[in-house]
Formats: sequence, structure tokens, C-alpha cells
Amino acid sequence: MSDLIVVAFDDEATAFELRAALVKLQKEYLLAMEDAVIVTKSADGKVALHQPVSLTAVGAMGGAFWGSLVGLLFLNPLLGMAAGAGAGALSGKFTDIGINDQFMKDIGGTLTNGGAAVCVLVRKMTGDKVLERLTAFKDKGRVLQTSLSNEQEEKLRAFVGGSDKAPSA
Repeated sequence: MSDLIVVAFDDEATAFELRAALVKLQKEYLLAMEDAVIVTKSADGKVALHQPVSLTAVGAMGGAFWGSLVGLLFLNPLLGMAAGAGAGALSGKFTDIGINDQFMKDIGGTLTNGGAAVCVLVRKMTGDKVLERLTAFKDKGRVLQTSLSNEQEEKLRAFVGGSDKAPSA
């Protein structure tokens, strides 16, 4: 089972730095993430999601491949590629994998203008080693929500530096 962790920061740069650090830790096999999305709230209050992978682009590439393959069967690979790319892009645009987009937009609504949050869906991690490697982010943010055990959540809150809600009982 995966765990959800949402940590907010007062600026976007820190959130992007944290996601980059988490990706590096994943490459070192200290953590396995299913999704890591940054939610930002601009100075004028608009919420944006920054996904690590554009599902629209992935869908278009896959659709173009399958469309050209089908097009070859009907002796018109360019038309097949164009139709497949369009269908794939449309399919990718409406696909939601990982953390629910509406949930993250709701989180974004709670942020202060100019703030950001990192929403991470963690499959597994070596908690003590991960926290040890993320000391650059100690006391810089606040935990908004987790699905961790109470003990793990308290350790995370103590490390990150605060929360927007009272700790779970």
C-alpha cells in the first residue's frame, strides 16, 4: 500500500527543489514513488499542477505509433499516425493516474498566494535515511496531510517544522 505525504512551502522554488531531491533519492533506491506533483498558487490566486510527466504527450506518442501501425495496414500510415496521435493526446489529457487531481487542486486552494505544496505518493522508503538526506529542507515547510502511521507522521512533522492542522490522535 502506498502512503500520501503533502508538504507545503511558502515559495515555489523550495517545492521544486524538494521534488528534485526526492527523484535523486529514488534513483539511489532509498525511496519508490508512484507520483510526485507540485501544486502552486500564483500571486493572483490561480492553482496549477506541475506533473512530472505530461500524460497528453505520452498519449500522443503512443497513439501516433499505434495509428501509424494501423495506417500501414490500410496503406496510409500518415493519416493513421495523425488520427492516432490525436486520439492518444485526447486520451492522455483525460487520464488521471497517481494522486487525484481534484484533491490536489483543493490542497492548492488552501495555500497562501505564491506558495506551493509537494504531493508525493510513496510506495516504499527507508524513512531514516531519506530524512537524513533531506536536511536542507528541515524546518522549511509544514505538513498538510499524510496517510502515515501516527508515529511516522509525528517524526515527519518534527522534521519539516510544523503543520496547518493538529496532529492526528
